[in-house]
Amino acid sequence: MALVVQKFGGSSVSDATAMKRVARRVAATRRAGNDVVVVVSAMGDTTDELLDLAAQITDEPPAREMDILLTAGERISMALLALAINAEGVEARSYTGQQAGVMTDSRYGKASITGVVPDRITRTLAEGQVAIVAGFQGVNDSNDVTTLGRGGSDTTAVALAAALKADACEIYTDVDGVYTADPRVVRSARRIPRLSTEETLELASHGAKILHLRAVEFARRYDVPLHVRSSFSDLEGTWVVNPTEEEPLEEPIIAGVAHDRSQGKVTVVGVHDEPGAAARLFTAVAAADVNIDMIVQNISHETHKTDISFTVPEADVAEAVLAIQEAKDTLAFDDIVYNANIGIVSLVGAGMRTNPGVSATLFGALAQAGINIEMISTSEIRISVVVESDRVDDAVRAIHTAFGLDSADTEAVVYGGTGR
Repeated sequence: MALVVQKFGGSSVSDATAMKRVARRVAATRRAGNDVVVVVSAMGDTTDELLDLAAQITDEPPAREMDILLTAGERISMALLALAINAEGVEARSYTGQQAGVMTDSRYGKASITGVVPDRITRTLAEGQVAIVAGFQGVNDSNDVTTLGRGGSDTTAVALAAALKADACEIYTDVDGVYTADPRVVRSARRIPRLSTEETLELASHGAKILHLRAVEFARRYDVPLHVRSSFSDLEGTWVVNPTEEEPLEEPIIAGVAHDRSQGKVTVVGVHDEPGAAARLFTAVAAADVNIDMIVQNISHETHKTDISFTVPEADVAEAVLAIQEAKDTLAFDDIVYNANIGIVSLVGAGMRTNPGVSATLFGALAQAGINIEMISTSEIRISVVVESDRVDDAVRAIHTAFGLDSADTEAVVYGGTGR
């Protein structure tokens, strides 16, 4: 008997028919003799609809109240799925994140999990029932409901799997696993049977929406095997694991190509070119709780001045710019310029460590496609470039083809259309 955590995204529980399909899969897993914990997202576009409703009421909603509002979607899903599983003849009980023991800090809207005390879940499993948990949510020290940010249901599932010492955490979505590129952009993308957590972290942090970044970090830290597969088919999907010395993964040169359209580029013009200037700038940005991805510093046309460009999530641009403006007396710069019309394309592969020529192939492919590069960032297993937003798809396809990642005989299937 295995203990399995199964997470179903919004496209997998989008309506009553989808709920019944998921219920049949969960019931079959339980009848096979496994203990089952299910984590669910809100149905379809429920979260977006709730955000739209709030926007019709106020432009500045209190963060605490928004978290209470947005957790309603997952609560609806958990109750409906419990009804559907019970209708299949398998006992199931539903729990909110708070009831399931998911503890978080107090950053409303993007809380981090600080611990999991799954006592009620353990008791439910001991009684032979399926436990269903509302994803994306938890509770802070003040006993207030919190949300984990977009994709937070993945993190809920992996955190529960770690706390329960589950044998596997299955992430069900609307595609048949992790692909060498987004199959909506590259129809010839290939499914990857096995990935390392290291490569998956790079893909997730640079736009691949199949898995939430924090979920992969949890899986890597607590050695939770992830199985990414479709709720619309019975194909094997993709296993994401920590390689071991006894059973290392084969490392192809390139695992895949990710892209991100949700970033913006901020350029601080005319910063004094002196020791400590960059430190003061990014200290101000960090104080606003804004994450920075890529950074480039250029020598300004003016003597003893420099321009510093960096990318941040679009949702955080206003906070970043405000923080810099408020610290202008200390930072001493001339201007701030923001460009929303960018995209980031990233090439990822553990095999890049030992294979020369990867950069030459990448930049050659972009040059042949007539795509200009605005910024470049690298890690040991990744190369990222900033390009104009309307050339992102072209860049992804050009790079994908240049590295021989196209499938010659099959097309990737997207069942639901949302990627989660």
